[in-house]
Amino acid sequence: MAGCVWLVACGLVVAASATVPLRAEAGGGSGVPREHPRLLGSRDHLATLRDERPEDYARMARVARRGDADDHALMMSLGLVSAIEGDAALGRTAVDMALTYVRGPIRSGHVTFAHDLARCAFVYDLCHEYWTDDERREFVTYLNTTVDANTRSETHVFHNGWYGYKNWGIGLACYATWYENGRAEQILATLEQDWRTRAAPALELAGAGGGWAEGYYTNYWLYEWVVFCEVALRCGGVDYYADAPGFFRSRAVASMFEAYPGVREYGSRRSIPMGDGGGRRFGGDRDKTLSARRILVNHYREDPRSHAVHAFNETTPRSSVGAYAYKDFLWRDPSVPTADPGSVGLSHLSEAAGFVYARSDWTDDATHFYLKAGDRFTAHQHLDVGHFLIYKHEELAGDGGHYDGFGTQHDVNYHLRTIAHSTVLVSDPAEEWPGIRAGDVTGADDGQHHDWPHHNGAVTDPAAWHARRELYDIADIVAFEDSGEYLYVAADCSRAYSADKLAAFTRQVVYLRPDTFVIFDRVESTRAEFRKTWLLQAMKTPERRGESLVVTHGDGRLFVQTLLPRDPNVALHDGDDLYRYGGRAYPPERDTGPAPECRVEVSPREVSTVDYFLHVLTASSAATDDVPAAALAEDGGAFVVAVGDAEARFARDQIGGTLRVGGRERVLSAVIRPTTAPSGR
Repeated sequence: MAGCVWLVACGLVVAASATVPLRAEAGGGSGVPREHPRLLGSRDHLATLRDERPEDYARMARVARRGDADDHALMMSLGLVSAIEGDAALGRTAVDMALTYVRGPIRSGHVTFAHDLARCAFVYDLCHEYWTDDERREFVTYLNTTVDANTRSETHVFHNGWYGYKNWGIGLACYATWYENGRAEQILATLEQDWRTRAAPALELAGAGGGWAEGYYTNYWLYEWVVFCEVALRCGGVDYYADAPGFFRSRAVASMFEAYPGVREYGSRRSIPMGDGGGRRFGGDRDKTLSARRILVNHYREDPRSHAVHAFNETTPRSSVGAYAYKDFLWRDPSVPTADPGSVGLSHLSEAAGFVYARSDWTDDATHFYLKAGDRFTAHQHLDVGHFLIYKHEELAGDGGHYDGFGTQHDVNYHLRTIAHSTVLVSDPAEEWPGIRAGDVTGADDGQHHDWPHHNGAVTDPAAWHARRELYDIADIVAFEDSGEYLYVAADCSRAYSADKLAAFTRQVVYLRPDTFVIFDRVESTRAEFRKTWLLQAMKTPERRGESLVVTHGDGRLFVQTLLPRDPNVALHDGDDLYRYGGRAYPPERDTGPAPECRVEVSPREVSTVDYFLHVLTASSAATDDVPAAALAEDGGAFVVAVGDAEARFARDQIGGTLRVGGRERVLSAVIRPTTAPSGR
């Protein structure tokens, strides 16, 4: 077909003209506004926001006129101020900045070409009158050529790239050029088809309940994607949220629970580390996380849970990076009602990702807990089923290793492996360890297996996941109940390990508010001689106090009491020994921020087919010298642990038991009882 190129995206093929002239008519009946600006609202709408949000606008205007910001923040600020004030000089400055991308090399592959498209699209829309006709043609050609160069880029819908590296920018640029680009309508139709058939089902499969199996990387792409969702709803009447309600309706709540207690650097809140890229150092991702929550709160403003999240957002009312004032101007809507953050409860279950979050309360001095026991979907996940985090004033039990690069020696042999997490190892000397992330895997850490068809352990879409479900369906949260006084969680982690060495691993947690965690693990190996090890990733090297370990980090402290196994072997690996096992060391190439400085290993002295691990962990301030001693008894087929005025009874051979607390006895059973019911539009 002379003069045409093929646009191919995940099986959807359309023919489109390679060179497109500007046109006067397109998309008849589409409802896309003809005037510019339109992506973020009309000029009158933006002027109204200026009047309603004068402080945020003034800060954004200072950024625009001073020019001391990264390209994206500066182009957004220039474009918005130019559109509102009719400032031709600012508008032309923004256009000239956009043209450096338009006239630059076409980027493709696993690079953020969508960010380039997005910032140029906003300038195209906000400063439309300052582009010449020839420059507009250049932008259209740049858009279409970039699309053609990336039809095979970022097609994995469980991965951040589909949303943040590719499609948000393509979609925004199409809405910006709708009446001037003969291909805009078809490109958007292709995007929407891929969204409806592959991406939205992925968000439901791996994200129902608001958590996202990819982990921390959610914070790198969600803001961009919901910005596009807002533009699509405004300009095209297309409601992308409605296609994945299980994810979007709960995402703001889950994001609120993912924030560690306390306001930190530059008035920001840090999200918990999950998988790769844990945000340990301050960065602009914290502002993107805040803005994404704001956008979702604004969209679901009729949901009472959104009122609680809005109140939480208002505890950090300004973006922490000054150049991001435009985000506050656009998305901080004071008209949303507020409610006590505690109205959403003190815990949350993101059932699809297998994430449990809990807090003692909603103050900034709260104790925070996170447990992961979910399935496999994407490359940024770790081999960390059963892993937990504990925070009180500071991280106490953290996430081990450093994301010093994708596929480095440290990454594939320590950082993403089970040994870097607070879960369990089972040693089978005959176990083989295939490569992962195309890295050189030489470490036999005795952890969870990774024998997947794709070296990253990633699947392309829900159809591929279901086709090999036996490989990827590796863990389940089987109990979740929160009474207020306590939270009970149980997880089946068995399938995360090679069936050749492990028959069963269940983890049960009773969180006695405000600060005590009783963790009971039953681990059954296929052979008695396969040694089992319980891991704790301590942020600081513990101090031994009698039979207990005490971890002190800043203003926080964690007391660790081992009740089972009796008379255990306890090893502390720190310093040069921290990243060493099996006779080899795997130190990181760079320090990515605060990470656990000690790996605690607890093992029974005698090997057995079935081993039990029972620990009582108590978080406190660093000023606390001691906590109540826990006592263990055996009663027939159960272990009974008493701590303070509470008594927990765990069955030896099945999930469940009883808990006596507050003068009442409660049954612990394998049922899920969410504390808050989904609501909203």
